[in-house]
Amino acid sequence: MPAVDTHVLLRHIVQDDAAQSEAATRLIRECVSAGQTLFVPVTVALEVEWVLRARYGFTKEAVMATLSALLSAAELTFESERALEVALQLYRDGSADFADGLHIALAAQAGELPLWTFDRRAARLRGAARVEG
Repeated sequence: MPAVDTHVLLRHIVQDDAAQSEAATRLIRECVSAGQTLFVPVTVALEVEWVLRARYGFTKEAVMATLSALLSAAELTFESERALEVALQLYRDGSADFADGLHIALAAQAGELPLWTFDRRAARLRGAARVEG
């Protein structure tokens, strides 16, 4: 199964560069036509969230809607999909960053909790514990 990187996925989402956006969309269509799905590494999903928020100014709600749509897209297969879904839920319900939720979800998936953190907001999430210092 072929994989896709952050930039290809972002061009498809934001359509901000005509040539690259068209190429990204064409690639996805060609893979679907060939009966293939595109693999999205968990690191790409994490980076997509950060870039949408930090570079493109997406609101938390817009980021959540975009990530939810990507997770439900039949043409994409995500590494650690369940952890991404949990992270999205933690992000939706709390004040911590998506990345914090993903760290906790991946630690939980590995059976390695709590996730120790200095971050006060992250420490409020179920599965995390704050290191005092």
